[in-house]
Amino acid sequence: MYKKLIWLVLALAAAVQANTPEVEQQQYLSLKPSQQQAVAAHLTARLIEEHHYKPLVLDDSLSEKVFDSYLKALDSEKMFFVQADIDQWKAARTKLDDAIQTNNLDLPFAIFNLYARRAVERFTFARSLLKTGFDFQQNESYPYFRENEPWAKSEDDIRELWRKRVKNDWLQLKLAGKDDKNIVELLDKRYENFLKRMAKLKSEDAFQIFMNAYTMSVDPHTNYMGPRTTEDFDISMRLSLVGIGAVLEEKEDYATIKELVPGSPAALSEKLKAGDRIVGVAQGDKGAMTDVVGWRLDDTVALIRGAADSVVVLDVIPAVASPDAEHKLVSLVRKKISLEDQAAKKSILSLSDKGLPYRIGVISLPTFYEDFQARQKGESDYKSATRDVSRLLGELKNEKVDAVLMDLRNNGGGSLAEAIELTSLFLGSGPVVQQRDAHGKISVEKGVAPGVVWSGPLGILINRGSASASEIFAAAIQDYRRGLVIGETSFGKGTVQTLVNLDQLAQAPTARLGDLKLTIAQFFRVNGSTTQLQGVTPDIGLPATSDPEHFGESSYGNGLPWMKIKAADYHAFGAVHEVLPALQQRHDLRIAKDNDYQNLLEDIAEYNQRRNANQISLNEAERRKERDAQEAKLKARESATAEKTLPKPDTAGSTTVHAESNSDDAFEKQGKKAKNALLYEAAYILGDHVDLEKEHTNFASRSARNPLRATKGYSVH
Repeated sequence: MYKKLIWLVLALAAAVQANTPEVEQQQYLSLKPSQQQAVAAHLTARLIEEHHYKPLVLDDSLSEKVFDSYLKALDSEKMFFVQADIDQWKAARTKLDDAIQTNNLDLPFAIFNLYARRAVERFTFARSLLKTGFDFQQNESYPYFRENEPWAKSEDDIRELWRKRVKNDWLQLKLAGKDDKNIVELLDKRYENFLKRMAKLKSEDAFQIFMNAYTMSVDPHTNYMGPRTTEDFDISMRLSLVGIGAVLEEKEDYATIKELVPGSPAALSEKLKAGDRIVGVAQGDKGAMTDVVGWRLDDTVALIRGAADSVVVLDVIPAVASPDAEHKLVSLVRKKISLEDQAAKKSILSLSDKGLPYRIGVISLPTFYEDFQARQKGESDYKSATRDVSRLLGELKNEKVDAVLMDLRNNGGGSLAEAIELTSLFLGSGPVVQQRDAHGKISVEKGVAPGVVWSGPLGILINRGSASASEIFAAAIQDYRRGLVIGETSFGKGTVQTLVNLDQLAQAPTARLGDLKLTIAQFFRVNGSTTQLQGVTPDIGLPATSDPEHFGESSYGNGLPWMKIKAADYHAFGAVHEVLPALQQRHDLRIAKDNDYQNLLEDIAEYNQRRNANQISLNEAERRKERDAQEAKLKARESATAEKTLPKPDTAGSTTVHAESNSDDAFEKQGKKAKNALLYEAAYILGDHVDLEKEHTNFASRSARNPLRATKGYSVH
């Protein structure tokens, strides 16, 4: 058997080698800093020391943090440097502050140049491995996520790590149906493209990475943007996001979706979500697919961008799936995204739980938008989130809904003024949020609505992607006990930034020094605590569909700390806290019988288990078995969903749900229910709230006396 195995390996190696090009070691030309970069670094340090919300002196202590952050930015998965490389820069840990203060950036550039040379060496070695092929019958594994792993101790160790990486790359393509010849061609091209990109690096690339290692060591939202980055930012703003509307970040060699722009082709397709990994891009439905694994993020973005109304096709690995999972092809038509596309929208969910019918109005608000220019011009009909939500609330009142659910999932914020004004639609006049500047001065922002638009039962649905203005709104509703906050703990961004043009500061308009986004203030709830770092904790928690270790303010590791100041002068008039135990009990009993909900819990648990295990088998039979089991489970779920009958008329003891819509047939409604288990459960929780108001006389009478019931609103005292 052993001799037979050796023969198979040799035969494979011979077949592969015949189709593999010769690999030559490429040379990397060292980069050098420019004088204007030294000036930009010095100005940035001065701004941070003098004007940051929590100013930090650039000293040896901060230098050590910058050093660690710099290494992480260059080699987060520890695939390039070895321990000896780190050891030789031991003295540099406390010298990076001197490099900035003395206008001499040779040291950080030397570290970058070593990284680049190591990267060239590693990918050159990876290409050479394609000549020999691999034995996929061996029982060995690869530590897929290496961020928390130690540095490789020697060159032999790093080469062994790369052997397993290339073997895993090969196996993924093999499981996807590629033959050995195609695999070799694809991987060789992938690794060669990386080497070519390394050869095109410019000093601005090195400077950008180093400067953000510095600024983000101060806090995650203080960022340096070099001239090229600033230009890209300005272009994207002027073009109003022409494209597919997906914000990407680089994770483990993949262009990974960080968030979807509301109203964009990517969001409206309902085929993409945060965490999906893009492995290929094609132009048009019949265009050739370009492999983009390991590409520079800006190169991938450039490939996805294109003219309005043109088609781009993405090859995607779903967020919660393993890299071996079946890819999906997503075809999207690029378009220009307007405020109309991002506008608030309403729907009504008709629920029947144990014979009790409820109508829950849902308002989906993707962002706190406002047409600033139109408002400044004095136009009376300027676009505004508050105006749109106010109109929708009026429509829902006429349609006699029992409760309103504000869906703020993945709402990353927007206009602070809109967040305050929209909150007043439910609270009336009174404090909404406090803001503290770098000098310790505290200001209280108040709502100015003439009256409450909706005084009935209210729920706020949030998730980890709900940030900034969303957190201000949800926190105010919670502090006043005005409504229920449902979902998962929010992002935790409670800081304010401003953009500083370094050219203007230096009084050198032609210098092209770049911009600095600087944290200058912090938000606080009316109860005195902050949403910073800890976010808003829901009253009724739903399962977290994102990984808090890798997403959210706490994932940065150096976010500004949570703190508390004096509470604002406000009065919490609501009484929702009195029914929370009963709501939680009903919720627990219901989800135990909900297949869609239980499937979601199972998927989350499997994802977390796979992530925590941090080992992926390199045995083909084992990987195929795992993949087949996953596919069989998903098909079984699909079959179970397809077998569901249409909702029957409400009867005592039954539980039915449907969305009121003229365009969707019953089967589409059932499919949407499976995808939106959390939305429907939030609606059920609000239905329970309505029910408990009717059941408990004291609670109902208190609600009747609630000053919000008055048409003139409620003044906080």
